[in-house]
Amino acid sequence: MKLWGGRFKADTDRLVEEYTSSIGFDKRLYKYDIQGSIAHVKMLAKCEIITEQEREQIIAGLEEILAEIESGDFEFQVSLEDIHMNIEQRLTEKIGAVGGKLHTARSRNDQVALDMRLYLREQLEDIQGLVRKLQQVLLKLAEENIDIIMPGYTHLQRAQPIRVAHHLLAYYYKLDRDYQRLSDCYARTNVLPLGAGALAGTTFPIDRQFVAEELGFAEVSQNSLDTVSDRDFVIEFLSSASTLMMHLSRFSEELVLWTAKEFEFVDIDDAFCTGSSIMPQKKNPDVPELIRGKTGRVYGHLMQLLTVMKGLPLAYNKDMQEDKEGLFDTVDTLKGALELFSRMLAKTTFNQQRLESTAEEGFTNATDVADYLVEKGLPFREAHEVVGKTVLYCIEENKKLRDLTMEEWDKFSAVFDEDIYAKITIESSVDARSSVGGPAKKEVLRVIEQEKTKLA
Repeated sequence: MKLWGGRFKADTDRLVEEYTSSIGFDKRLYKYDIQGSIAHVKMLAKCEIITEQEREQIIAGLEEILAEIESGDFEFQVSLEDIHMNIEQRLTEKIGAVGGKLHTARSRNDQVALDMRLYLREQLEDIQGLVRKLQQVLLKLAEENIDIIMPGYTHLQRAQPIRVAHHLLAYYYKLDRDYQRLSDCYARTNVLPLGAGALAGTTFPIDRQFVAEELGFAEVSQNSLDTVSDRDFVIEFLSSASTLMMHLSRFSEELVLWTAKEFEFVDIDDAFCTGSSIMPQKKNPDVPELIRGKTGRVYGHLMQLLTVMKGLPLAYNKDMQEDKEGLFDTVDTLKGALELFSRMLAKTTFNQQRLESTAEEGFTNATDVADYLVEKGLPFREAHEVVGKTVLYCIEENKKLRDLTMEEWDKFSAVFDEDIYAKITIESSVDARSSVGGPAKKEVLRVIEQEKTKLA
């Protein structure tokens, strides 16, 4: 008989049992369900709702069940619907009717909200650790490659020269914002829902603050109706995860491009690539490609839960059972991507010769010529036009700016002097950009040291 079956005359249809059961995926919450139940039963005894002896019996039974699950000896039953009912039924089998007292002053509605918050809180800490690990890899790579200059791009067209380290640090700071978003999500996840009951609290004299302290929650929810109907904390995590995956996907896209023969900017270690079943010469960047591809599934989980929640009246509805599989898959996908990206990036090497020769092409130092003219007194718009005409001349004559003679420079402006040549080397172009956050070597090294200190 179902634990809630007293009001029903007929047995549940087998197909309904299979369709509505969540045990196939929410069994993943077993540890958190038992953790929450132990805190709850301690509170019941403290408030003299159950006896000390009953408390000890229930806790001992729950600990035995935890051991059974972790050893693989626990048999999950679809007919018992979910992780809560499976554990409670097994508890009653082990210790008798006293096991039924565990559910005093709570509902599965606030119970599942608790389980999910405990689960997500732990996963957020793990994910933040992986973000920091990737940031450390980026700092190390930036420091090791500080002297390599590369072309910076806009519209995927060569724009201005920068340092490889500067490019890597751009992703460091994207990840830093991701870390902050996860911290914000943690704060809103770290609120105790237990005690909200089904939707209207309980008539029993419970102590919710005691449970919060037992489980390490920073605060107790203040509205029972909101508490059991809320999945904002999951949506917020899925949103933060989507942004994080977007950043990994953008970096992955660059790595895919950079490994192509047309670029040859980097080489990804063989351990993170695969070959072709028909073309012997191929070395495919499968890891960044797959991370790029898996970003879509995380976006999908966010859209799915937003859609589930958008039309639900307060408070709990069975639709909300659909909150778990997307959450679990997002956690797995995100952790896997972060771990793999760190390992892959740590063994990725940069082709200095190719990067620097490419940085010297495409007139990436043209802005420096304009800046030179401005320093000599020309208005920037006039300088811009002068340099544009100079570049057009170089294209027609198949020359680089550094190849122009002084006579050729003088055709475009009498302001040009011999000092123009020192101004437009790739190194001077990069290191002249020494404003805070710029790619100059001195500034990039300052940022690296600053962030190493912060992470330490």
